[in-house]
Amino acid sequence: MDPKSRTLDVQTALGTLPPLWDRRVIFVANLLGLFFGNDQETGVLRNQVGPLETYGGRLIPLLGLLYRGRSPNLAVLEQDPDVSLLDYFDTCLRLDLPEVAVLSHEDYQALPVQNAGDSPELTRFLERVKGHPAEWLDGFVTDACLAHLAQRLGRSTVSSQESSRSGNNKLLLHQHLVASGLPTFDTCIAESAADVSRCLASLRRQGYRSAAIKAQIGASGIGLARFPTDHAGDIPDYLFYEGACLVQGWMDDSCEGIESVRSPSVQLFLNDNTLHLYDLTDQILSEESVHEGNLAAPPWMDEDPEARGELVKQAQVAGTWLHRQGYRGTASVDFHVADRGGRREVRICEINARVTGATYPSVLARHFRPGGRWLMRNLKFGEPQTGQTLLETLEEAELLFHPGMSHAILPINFNTRPDQRVVKGQFLCLGDTVEELWSLLDEARHLLPVKGEFDRD
Repeated sequence: MDPKSRTLDVQTALGTLPPLWDRRVIFVANLLGLFFGNDQETGVLRNQVGPLETYGGRLIPLLGLLYRGRSPNLAVLEQDPDVSLLDYFDTCLRLDLPEVAVLSHEDYQALPVQNAGDSPELTRFLERVKGHPAEWLDGFVTDACLAHLAQRLGRSTVSSQESSRSGNNKLLLHQHLVASGLPTFDTCIAESAADVSRCLASLRRQGYRSAAIKAQIGASGIGLARFPTDHAGDIPDYLFYEGACLVQGWMDDSCEGIESVRSPSVQLFLNDNTLHLYDLTDQILSEESVHEGNLAAPPWMDEDPEARGELVKQAQVAGTWLHRQGYRGTASVDFHVADRGGRREVRICEINARVTGATYPSVLARHFRPGGRWLMRNLKFGEPQTGQTLLETLEEAELLFHPGMSHAILPINFNTRPDQRVVKGQFLCLGDTVEELWSLLDEARHLLPVKGEFDRD
C-alpha cells in the first residue's frame, strides 16, 4: 500500500505531548539546508541572523524526547555545544542526550558533488557515523545533501526529498486550501518578478495598501517581502527560485474594519498512521513578520472557544494534506487571526514541515509541565558571557528550572562565539499564568547583561 494513501487517525490533545518516534536517529541539525539548494536565500538568512553554527544545539535537549529508541541518538552539529549546558541537561534535567558529531556546512554541501573527493574532515565524519546503530536519518529538511548522506550510509530518511519539499511549499498548500473551501488571503500568482506589478495593481484595486510576496519555500521571514501596492520596488530574484510566487493582500489594522491581528500556531506530529495536534501557541513576531518567540496557551483562546475550534479544524485539514505529501515528523501550522466587526477571521498562513522555532519549547514544556503555560524568548547579551556564569546567575536567583518546580526558566540553547562566550540564548519560561511567565523573563533580563529588548529567533 502507498504510505500516502493510508487511513489517517487524527487526534487532538492540546497541551499534552503525544507518543513520538519509537526509533533512534542521526539528526543533521544544519539550518543552512532549509532552502533546498537556493544559495541566494541561504545567504540572506546568514546575513540577517549572523553565525548559525550554534543554532543546531537546540536539538540537544530535544532529541531524546522526539526519538526514544534503544540505541543512542546522534546529533550532527556544525559546532560543539556549550559544555555547561550539557551538564545541566544531563545531571539536573535527566534528559536522554545524544552523542555529538561535527560536520561543517561546507562539507555537508560537498556530499552530493560527484568526483570532488572527500576532505579529511568529511572522511573522519563518515567513518564515525557509519558505525552508529541508528537506522534513520533526519534533518530540518530532507534536501539533496541529506538524501546523499543516507545513501552513502545505507540508511533511510524519515521523510523523502519530494515529501519534505512539497510539505514546505506555500503555493501547493494555498491551492489545497482553496480547493477545500477554507478562507484564504486575497491572492494573485506572479509568474516572474516582472509580473509582480500586475498583482500589486490588482490588490490595490481591492483596497490593499500593502502586499506580501511569498516564495514557495521560505523560513524565519526569509522568502517573504512586503511592498506597498503602488510601488513594486526591487524584487529579489531568489524569491522565484522554485517558480511562481504568491502575492497576497497584507491584512493589518490599516485595512478597513480590522481592529487587531494575531499569529497563532498549532503544533503537529505526524507518523505513518496518525496526525497529532498537541499544542496551540501565539507566535511573537516583529514588525517584519520575523519569528521572535512563542507563548502557550494565549488567554484570548480560552475566552473564544469558537476561534479555538476553528484553528483546530483548519489545522486538521492542513495536517491531513501534509500527511498525504508523505511528510513525517514535527510541523507547525501558522495562522493569521483578524478581529473585525466583533468577529475573528481565521486564515492559514503556511505550514513549516520541520522542527520549528515552536517545536523546541513546546516539546520540552509539555514533557516537564503538561497542561501548563510557557513562554520562549531570545535574549542577546551586550557583553558575551560564559555559559557557566549564566546558569549560576539564574541558579543563585532561584530562577533556573529543576524538575518539579512550578515556575522557573529553562535555557534551551546558547549561541556562542568561537571562544565559547555566549552572545545569545533561547530561554523557556515555565509557569501557570501568563503574568508569571513575563515576570520570570523580566527578572532574568534585569539579572543578565541583556542588550536591548528581545532578539529574533
